[in-house]
Amino acid sequence: MIDHAHDLACVRDATDRLLRAVARLDNASLAEPSRLPGWTRGHVLAHLARNADALANVLEGRPMYASAAARDADIEDGAARPLDVQLADLRESADRFRAAGDAPADWTRTVELRNGVTDAAARLPFRRWVEVELHHVDLGIGYELADAPAEFLERETGFLAERFSGNAAVPATRITDGTHAWDTGRAADKPEVTVSGPAAELVGWLAGRRDGSGLTAEGGELPKLPPL
Repeated sequence: MIDHAHDLACVRDATDRLLRAVARLDNASLAEPSRLPGWTRGHVLAHLARNADALANVLEGRPMYASAAARDADIEDGAARPLDVQLADLRESADRFRAAGDAPADWTRTVELRNGVTDAAARLPFRRWVEVELHHVDLGIGYELADAPAEFLERETGFLAERFSGNAAVPATRITDGTHAWDTGRAADKPEVTVSGPAAELVGWLAGRRDGSGLTAEGGELPKLPPL
């Protein structure tokens, strides 16, 4: 059972870590490339702010974004802003998401995200937690997946494994960090390959942030995963 209140608290903690780290940057560093192709650090920060507003929209019964084009334009327009403006936007959008999450609501309801994707409202705080943790890493400013909370890495591994479950392009795969195990990929009586390694390496591979060189594949080659 998803504990949305716990996840909202985890989002607050992750956001505080992000804000402290970003506050140590300067305007020039925001214009430098992030780890995401084609995006500067400013693009990543603008995306994080607009994602907070988008998820608040969903919690409050509005469409996540006005349109895909509007989403992209907002990120592009916000990318070149100076540090003080970026920080203020991050804080204020995080506060709006927090307020939406703290409002009385039916957390069992189904909500719609982008591209027709649906999910339980109770999972939205975890989705926001994912955004904050992964994009903090994407900034390339010293925060790595290994620095993320162990609970986050375990749950994100399961979340991403679920997203690839039933995908015919992915061989039947068992994933393990040595303590927990997850099955993903196309349906089969038994796994075709077992992928094992540290939790941070698993999340990096599943999320498209690492090439999987820190993992071990048994029974076959390391699966090539389609984009999320």
